[in-house]
Amino acid sequence: MDLDVLNMFVIAGGTLAIPILAFVASFLLWPSALIRIYYWYWRRALGMQVRYANYDDYQFCYSYRGRPGYRPSILMLHGFSAHKDMWLSIVKFLPKNLHLVCVDMPGHEGTTRSALDDYSISGQAKRIHQFVECIKLNRRPFHLVGTSMGGNVAGVYAAQYPEDICSLTLICPAGLPSTTDSKFIKQLRELQESESIDRIPLIPSTPEEMADMLKLCSYIRFKVPQQILQGLVDVRIPHNDFYRKLFLEIVDEKSRHSLHENMSKIKAPTQVIWGKQDQVLDVSGASVLASAIPDCHVYILENCGHSVVVERPRKTANLILEFLALLHSMDNKKKQA
Repeated sequence: MDLDVLNMFVIAGGTLAIPILAFVASFLLWPSALIRIYYWYWRRALGMQVRYANYDDYQFCYSYRGRPGYRPSILMLHGFSAHKDMWLSIVKFLPKNLHLVCVDMPGHEGTTRSALDDYSISGQAKRIHQFVECIKLNRRPFHLVGTSMGGNVAGVYAAQYPEDICSLTLICPAGLPSTTDSKFIKQLRELQESESIDRIPLIPSTPEEMADMLKLCSYIRFKVPQQILQGLVDVRIPHNDFYRKLFLEIVDEKSRHSLHENMSKIKAPTQVIWGKQDQVLDVSGASVLASAIPDCHVYILENCGHSVVVERPRKTANLILEFLALLHSMDNKKKQA
């Protein structure tokens, strides 16, 4: 082989080896950095842009895509200890011409965290209203989506600020009493009885606890490599003290049944989506909402747990789009009548 050709192969091989070795080193040594890169990549690939909004000395971090148009904007509220990027799996299946806004909830990710802030459900709803006013999202009524803790906040928001929203989607929302204890509630009772309440199943601090949390939240069994589990834990550990404080706040009497206390005030057309095998919040909550909210559209997803957004993103996106299309069709019929 010609010496120049051989040198070219050596140089090319070396050039390729550097990024490969860097990736392997990141995977083995800094898995949390790899997870952040993953979210950064998918935000860019899906056209989501990160922005900040300020209300006095309070900062909100959010991502968005598209601009307000003739169809309602969509605001998405994530669950406990998550962040705005958890919605990317659903964003992937939504039209690019829809105006989407995903905000970090109070104290989470890039949104201000203050020891003096009110993290009760009503307090969080008030903060989200401030965010909505900051970015002028309520110039026209918008569609509000919330899951788990975010579903609790979304329901309370719909009750307290009815003029802001045109419709509502609640995905496995918290804040409801249940006649059937979920696996998670049973675990909490056992921890309380053993005085080990610091070991909250939704606040993992080891890869093993992270794996247990994923099993608790998902019906589908994801095979997650040990290094990724470690990375997921590494990202969360600096925030675990805050998560404990927040958790105790939202399970306190002031917030525990906030959605239940406000659901009769919800007048907007409402869609409820719930995983039938939810082990965190029992699916019986769907019938509680259906009995209290007029013309409530309930969808129970088979073979799906609490992490509906991750387990069934395409189906969830389609259900939201079908619900919005139905409401649009009904509005047109009313105008023609």
